[in-house]
Amino acid sequence: MDPDQSLLERAYLDAVERVDDLDEARGRILDAAYEQFCRMGIQRSTMEDVARRARVSRITVYRRFATKDLLVEHVVRREFRRYFEVFLTDIQQAETVADRVVFGFVSSLRAIRRNPLIGGLMAAEPDLLMPSMLGDGGQTLATVRQFVAGQLRQEQRAGNLPGDLDADLVAEMMVRVSASFLAIPSKVVDLDDEEQLAAVARQFLVPMLRPE
Repeated sequence: MDPDQSLLERAYLDAVERVDDLDEARGRILDAAYEQFCRMGIQRSTMEDVARRARVSRITVYRRFATKDLLVEHVVRREFRRYFEVFLTDIQQAETVADRVVFGFVSSLRAIRRNPLIGGLMAAEPDLLMPSMLGDGGQTLATVRQFVAGQLRQEQRAGNLPGDLDADLVAEMMVRVSASFLAIPSKVVDLDDEEQLAAVARQFLVPMLRPE
């Protein structure tokens, strides 16, 4: 594993490469940690709490995750991985590239905000999650931009988008719009109103697909 990769980048690669956890005890620990963090929050949870919930010894937990920070990273990373896996499957249901952009924008905000762990962390303990996502010199945003740009290039190869579309620049703009809504609450756009989000995407994101 590349130590310079961001948490989100590793989660994305896990999803693309279909990484699976074969260690049963490790999976049980991650499940227990997820439930513990959702119920009590990360700051109030200890490795002993996770071990008790997983019904394993504290030593077993530490053998697989040397520190609490490492355990937190793997739990959050697994949630992002699951999101990417679902997104890659669900986006195929949209009939047009414009619909896929709208769907991607709405579903991304919905999935992250409504995730019991990630959404809860962003609301209650942002200092634990946001620095990893946004304070890494732009690496996390670059990862998501790479993902979106890859989707746009697939559309270009399929003849659904103009060949002269700058996929990297369009992806960059789309990702920054989405990230800003996640990081900074809006007093204009109701992020829980999916119809309004879809309208925003059609008005401002879809036109990016048509270069002048």
